[in-house]
Order: sequence, then C-alpha cells, then structure tokens
Amino acid sequence: MDYDISLAGNFGEPRPNHFHGGLDISTDNVEGKLIYAIGDGYVSRITQGIDGFGNAVYITHPSGQTSIYCHLKSFSPRIQAALRDYQYAHETNVPDARLSPLVCPVSQGQFIALSGNTGHSTGPHLHLEIHDTETWDMLDPYEFLNDFINDSVPPQAHGLMATPISGEGVFNHDTAKQTFTIGAPQLSQTFTAWGKVGFALWADDYMQGTYHHYGLREMILMLDGHLIFRSVVDRIPVGKNAFVNAWGDYDHWRQTRRWYMKSYIEPGNQLAILSADSLRGIVDFNEERDYHLEYILRDYKGNESHYTFTVHGVREEIPQLEMPIDGQFFHWNQTNSFSYPGEMQLVVPYGLLANDIILQPVVTKQPENISDRYSFYPFSCPLMAEGELMIRARLDNIVSAGILSTEADPSKLYIRSSLGQYMGGDYQDGWVIGRIKELGYAYALDYDDEPPTISLVSNSQSDMLRLHVSDRQSGVASYRGTIDGQFVVFNPQEKTSQVICNLRESPIRKTGKAHQLQFTATDHRNNVQTFETSIIY
Repeated sequence: MDYDISLAGNFGEPRPNHFHGGLDISTDNVEGKLIYAIGDGYVSRITQGIDGFGNAVYITHPSGQTSIYCHLKSFSPRIQAALRDYQYAHETNVPDARLSPLVCPVSQGQFIALSGNTGHSTGPHLHLEIHDTETWDMLDPYEFLNDFINDSVPPQAHGLMATPISGEGVFNHDTAKQTFTIGAPQLSQTFTAWGKVGFALWADDYMQGTYHHYGLREMILMLDGHLIFRSVVDRIPVGKNAFVNAWGDYDHWRQTRRWYMKSYIEPGNQLAILSADSLRGIVDFNEERDYHLEYILRDYKGNESHYTFTVHGVREEIPQLEMPIDGQFFHWNQTNSFSYPGEMQLVVPYGLLANDIILQPVVTKQPENISDRYSFYPFSCPLMAEGELMIRARLDNIVSAGILSTEADPSKLYIRSSLGQYMGGDYQDGWVIGRIKELGYAYALDYDDEPPTISLVSNSQSDMLRLHVSDRQSGVASYRGTIDGQFVVFNPQEKTSQVICNLRESPIRKTGKAHQLQFTATDHRNNVQTFETSIIY
C-alpha cells in the first residue's frame, strides 16, 4: 500500500476449525485502495469465490514464497485479462486460473488490484497471506513487513483457566474446569491443587492507534523457574489447521466465544508450533508445597508481559472418572468405529482426535423415510479431518413416499446434515458412504431427482448477461453456456445465485442481431437442466 499499515488481524489468531492464515490490513473501511506486489515474481494463480478469499491474486516469488492478496474489489486490467484468457482457452467457468511464469510477471511495487470486501469478509480490508511455495505451509507475513509496522504495546492476559485432568487431578478441591479473571501481573487469589492440572490463558496482543486485538505470537509457561510449555506461532501447515480446536479450549469457545489457549499439549495434537516438557506442560501437584508459575507473553516486536501466580499443593482424594450411560470411548491413538448393525456405521481413523472423547450416539427413528437420523455428540465436536459415515438406504420408501412413481435410482441418494448441508456420498450395495467432519450434527439420507432451475435476469439486450441458477436440494455442481454454439464464460456473482457473462469479453461480436443462448446446469446428483433463449447483441 502507499500509506501506513494498520492491522485489523494478525497471523495465527485462533478461529473455529482454523488459524487466521495471514494479516488483515486496514483499508480505512473503504474499498478501492491501490494494492501493490510486495516483491518480484509472477502471477501464478487468479481466483474468484474460492476458499472464502473472494477475488484473489497469487504471486510466486523466486525467494521460495507465494504471496496471496484476498477480498479484492477488482484486478488490474492485465490480471483480469489473464483470467479471462485462461477461462476461454480451457473453456471453464471456474474462475481459477493457474498461470506459467511467462504469462504475467510482476515487479515489486507494481499495481495488481483494488482492495475490496469480497468472499468471507465482514468489512473492507486486505487479507494478505504468505506461503512456503514448496510445502504450502502458512508463514507469518509480519516477517516480511516488520519494518513497515509500528508496535510498542505488549500483549495482555485477561483470564486464567485451570483444567484438572479427568480422574487424575483436582483444583480448588474440585474436578471441574475453572476460570479466573486476571486484573494484575500478579494474581492474588489463593489456589490449591492435587494431582495433574493443565492451565490455559485468555490473552490478546495490541498495537497503538487502534482498538483491534490480535492473537499471541509467543506464550511461555514457567514452573518454579523451569520452562514447561512454549508456543511460537510462526509456521502452520495448512493440513494441521483444525488442530487449533485442540490447542484452544473449543468447548469453552463454543459457549462463550472466548479462546483460552492451553499451555499443555493434548496427546494427539500435531501442531509443531507447540513444545513442552515430558508431562506435555501439565503440572503434577504431588508435593505439599507452594508451586510458583509464571506466564511470559511476547509479540513479534519483542514487547513482553509477565503474569505470576502460586498454587498450594494440598493432598486430597481424587474422584475417579465416571463414564456416562450409553457412552462409548473413542481413543485418540487408534482407529475408532461405532455402528448400529445393518443400519449405520461411523469410522474415525487414527489422527482425527487430539484427545479421548466419550461418544454419545442418538438414533431418531424415521420408519417412513429413506433412513433413520443419526447423531454422535450432544453439541459441536469437530474432527481434525473427515471420517467415514455409512447409512443403509431404504429404497422402497423412496417410491412409497411419493417421491417417485417408478423404480428409485440409487445414484440420486446423498447424506444431508441437520443444518441442511449436502454431504455427498456414493451408493454401494444398499449403503450410502460419505465423509463428515462434525460429530455434533445429525445425519440422514435424502434423495434428489429434480434438476436445477434457470431463468434470465438481465435485459436480453444488455452487454452483461445475467442468469439465476439454483438447486434446492443437492446444489448446483457445474454449468456451461454457449452463444451460437460458442463457449462463453459465466462467472458467479458474489453472495447471490446469479451468474454473469460479460459479453464484451466474450468471442461474440456485437451485431445488434439475435443470438441463440444455450445454458446447461447440473446438480451434485447429476440432474441436468437446459435453458434456451434468444438475445439481442
């Protein structure tokens, strides 16, 4: 940018199911600011509406990194032309152009786009990410922009959480998780503990001149002068994003929208940014004495804050862990499965859990439907990656329910979540087999033999040809448009069900005469609809 950088968000902030992968750079809450390349390289990818980035430009640099500029309002004319050329050359409506180094080279400081508010953005800003080009690990853009960012304000802690390990510890004579307000660098509360206890901190970083708050770059926990836990949020593999739910207390966030980040490592947490002692950062209060603990918080600039507290080791009996009725343990260090024989089976492979959980399955009988409805946890419980769900289909119920008057087509079956989400799935020998990542939703089978709907929105004599394309069940999977038999690009319009063809960028010559438009849309269950009309252009 050509003005002072102010951050609305920093790298590694915890979010549900992912870390914030870059810096959110303020654009004064307006769109249309000039965006420049941060280094020499070439435009390697241009996307629209993918990964929540809205309009995005990827620049690959010879130093081994790729920078990504997201939520853009529009691209520079040269980059916009490269996107259109790619789409027409490959006859694809998907706005995802992968370019070779010679197509669109750029220099440091070269204009590439205007800032905007597209994609999963709640206000105008630039989201900047930097990845290792070879591994695609997310890197902290602060490392590359350090000289342009002013920050002399240290991080600040707001709350302390103590979590006794189930069946192995108590804190303040209780086995429940407890939180305490931090109002000063030295906590004055009287704490007691016996056995194993993990601690977590709710804290934010700050910068001068703004009310925004940010995630912590570094957190250290010391016990009696010895380091037992350290986190440094500097490099995160994209495939490990979901482990943020294991480092942060996801259940507490679900209820309060506050992230307490643990200063201990769950046994199945695979984040390399965390390190700890042999007890994984858990404190074992096994002596009747005072234990002195200290948190050290640092930001990228080295601004530092300290918080201390004392816990008295007081011997007492530790209650044993009780398993809920109808519960079943899923262990973090093995592949787990659960089934209602002949009706449903859930498989959670090794590596998808960071800690043991107690599954609490519920089946809702729906004898008149294609399948019963299944849930596995009483509230949100995301996996680290997708597990496998198999549900038996009652094909006879498809016809008897009046969905069809002829024999059912199993290829039209799919899994739907309790939020109405299309979850896909393949039919095999009476079963629909799909993938799920959330145990807290309920799942059942649905059937889709209805094609998408298509209608003309814009005036048939306009340069911008707009169509409304929707599908109320499995959703639109793909579409293709031609005019007079020639392929034309239709791009999705931001946050609507409309697709747009800019006829001025198409191979169709403007003659003022009638042209024949044919547009075909296909949903995720391969139902096809074709729309034809004449347009004047």
